[in-house]
Amino acid sequence: MAPWPEVEKPETNNYIGDSSKQNQNMVGKEGENHKGNVASLGNKGEIQPAFSTVALIDETRPEEEDPWALPELQDTGVKWSELDRKGKIIRVLYGIGKFIMLLGLLYMFVCSLDVLSSAFQLVGGKAAGDIFKDDSVLSNPVAGLVIGVLVTVMVQSSSTSSSIIVSMVSSTLLTVRAAIPIIMGANIGTSVTNTIVALMQAGDRNEFRRAFAGATIHDFFNWLAVFALLPIEVISGYLYHLTNVIVESFHLESGEDAPELLKVITDPFTKLIIELDKSVINAIATNDESAKNKSLVKIWCVTETNVTLQNVTTPSPDNCTSPEFCWTDGNTTWTLENVTETELISKCQHLFANSDLPDLAIGLILLALSLLVLCSCLIMIVKLLNSVLKGQVASVIKKTINTDFPFPFTWLAGYLAMLAGAGMTFVVQSSSVFTSAITPLVGIGVISIERSYPLTLGANIGTTTTAILAALASPGSTLKYSLQIALCHFFFNISGIILFYPIPYTRLPIRMSKTLGNITAQYRWFAIFYLLLCFFLLPLFVFGLSLAGWPVLLGVCLPLFALFIAVVVINVMQKRRPHSLPEKLQNWDFLPVWMHSLEPWDNIIMSSLAFCGKHCCGFCKCCKVNAEQEGAKDNQLKSMEVYENTMAMADEERGGRRAPSVACVDKTGTNNTAL
Repeated sequence: MAPWPEVEKPETNNYIGDSSKQNQNMVGKEGENHKGNVASLGNKGEIQPAFSTVALIDETRPEEEDPWALPELQDTGVKWSELDRKGKIIRVLYGIGKFIMLLGLLYMFVCSLDVLSSAFQLVGGKAAGDIFKDDSVLSNPVAGLVIGVLVTVMVQSSSTSSSIIVSMVSSTLLTVRAAIPIIMGANIGTSVTNTIVALMQAGDRNEFRRAFAGATIHDFFNWLAVFALLPIEVISGYLYHLTNVIVESFHLESGEDAPELLKVITDPFTKLIIELDKSVINAIATNDESAKNKSLVKIWCVTETNVTLQNVTTPSPDNCTSPEFCWTDGNTTWTLENVTETELISKCQHLFANSDLPDLAIGLILLALSLLVLCSCLIMIVKLLNSVLKGQVASVIKKTINTDFPFPFTWLAGYLAMLAGAGMTFVVQSSSVFTSAITPLVGIGVISIERSYPLTLGANIGTTTTAILAALASPGSTLKYSLQIALCHFFFNISGIILFYPIPYTRLPIRMSKTLGNITAQYRWFAIFYLLLCFFLLPLFVFGLSLAGWPVLLGVCLPLFALFIAVVVINVMQKRRPHSLPEKLQNWDFLPVWMHSLEPWDNIIMSSLAFCGKHCCGFCKCCKVNAEQEGAKDNQLKSMEVYENTMAMADEERGGRRAPSVACVDKTGTNNTAL
């Protein structure tokens, strides 16, 4: 093998020739520092030195693709113009069949989300009700925030946690001002659903990068809005005073039930699986001791309540309803009293109506089944969308969704997307359903991250308008409180949008979600760690500290928060203005590697997975196939590269014999960790 490649044009300066003219040309191009070396190469018998060929490699090597660029979904089938009449009819029928199948999968996807919410309520609903019972903790705004996160994650529904809060406020167990931080926490907790959905696209690295970023952009917006607005609310109470003025300025009357557009379609199916009596959770939260022994599973669906005037005994005449309706018969005191009796007419028809299983067992069964259906539907939806959204159809959809208006109306497209997100969320009656539905579209590249941001903000507004309509349909006793809480939720989201959307520089959630997407694409196990940390471990840690009181909470959280802010500021300065920092702080190399890099943690996790994989034949087989594929790709790339000497090639070939075992660990770890 030659120390340099043969080039078609010998006049170029990328190799050394025999003549002195070439030496002179090289002297002129290389510079004065190389004059002495080149002058000694005049004799033909001397061995010519191997000059670097990096320039050739850089010129021929293709530029790296932007991982955030939307991929081109190429149509690999036969063109429409090349089909005969029979082929065109078959293709149309196939398209109609795929569309019907897509609607069916979306229906099952939404139903599985509904059943998943019911399963979480069965598993943790009573515990969620118990959390709300401690009034001293709820008066702490930080504790109220994390309680809202935990309860919403446990019941998988912000509307359920909001209804609990309304019940407590109307029962005077909680003030509206103390309920506002809980509403903020519920706004954070509801975004966990689409983050779980994004984990289902971990099979493809770039799809997972985009899908996880598109899902967590909702998380980052909610957290940033809380960090900015909660201190302002605690100091000024602007949300409370604003909504109180609005509620007091109207003479409100109880209205009709709020429209349930999507429930009309999904309830006939989900009610065949499970029905819940959500009043039990509200009763536990309002200190009703008798509700602790009740089951959340609804047994009787049709009941009739009758109120009759009956003679009842009382301990003494003082307990009579009225002196006129009080008499004694010997040692017994009688009075007239309205007695409410509930007549059980017909049982529910769901699967667990006649079951003797406890709520926890039913919840775990439904949790496993709903997750299985959810994952299956999502995978099939992604595959179906990949087969449908190709060629001209994909380009039209992408241009429609992602294209901005011409200058000077470029800014208008984002606000229209926000309105579209609000409208779609109002139709499906759930922000979780809408954001979970667009997550796979972001993953396959139909919707960009920049466009998914206003759609998600619109979903936040849409779910609050639904809550306002539901509040207007509340009974007179809870109308004021439920409407004020719904308005607090609405203006909180509006305030967050004003802070983090109008000015492009303030759209921090986009940059933060992309950074997290890059990390999770490289270390896929980090996605599960992020999910557990943000929605379980961190709220539980703060809640535990809040139980110990304000001094402990502030003494632990303030130093940690100050350290976090300092690390963020130093990281930004290391990238933007490193010379403004002391020499030691210009990088994190002075710390142990495990404190500033995920690589050691990744090695531990991958080694653990590889050790476990040895006991599973399928795992090892998959590992072997992936390693062989990686090896083939590496060999193909090496054949196209140019080496400076033969020793480099020999070293690579000798190291390549040991590569499969390493590739096996890395490849299997990245492909299987998230699932």
